[in-house]
Amino acid sequence: MRLVLVGPPGAGKGTQAQFLAAHYSIPHIATGDIFRANLKAGTPLGMQAKTFMDRGELVPDSVTNDMVKDRLLQDDLANGFLLDGFPRNVAQAEVLRANLTQKATPLTAVLELAIDSSEIIARLSSRRTCKDCGLPTVGNEKCPTCGGEVYQREDDKEDVIARRLEVYEEQTAPIISFYRSEGLLITVSATGAVEEITQRAISALSRVS
Repeated sequence: MRLVLVGPPGAGKGTQAQFLAAHYSIPHIATGDIFRANLKAGTPLGMQAKTFMDRGELVPDSVTNDMVKDRLLQDDLANGFLLDGFPRNVAQAEVLRANLTQKATPLTAVLELAIDSSEIIARLSSRRTCKDCGLPTVGNEKCPTCGGEVYQREDDKEDVIARRLEVYEEQTAPIISFYRSEGLLITVSATGAVEEITQRAISALSRVS
């Protein structure tokens, strides 16, 4: 199973990616996690990415394409993968298609998580992130996982969220049309309990797996 997970920020891609990757026993490749690790370590890539992320803008293709290409060459992906956070525009989607075609390992499906913008803003503006383990939480003064101090990320503030949604519509939403034309797109609602969304996705993917 070789999957790409798409949808606007706040649709729950990271959460669903973990459950789906576990269900299909495939690695979860999250570019967001790679960026945050570099941010925490203060690497040149992290500092470069931070200037864009803090404004709610996408990290340039030049920073991400080679990173993903190298990851796709690793041995643990022999049985498939789930890409979360890439591709984010049609140019990246075309690069991914070329890389996978070269390896004769085309995508199985592209799963779109669909959700209204008003619910996204409500979700993300109430989210906090642990300073120690980096996990998100809602309605807690301390991290429920490790007890660490939580804070509101710059890209979870309401004005930045609005900008992130604008960027998504401008740059990322066109890949929905791209993958629909490729015959790969499967859309499920991202509204409701996490477990319900996961089951919807598994049921939909069972038709192509």
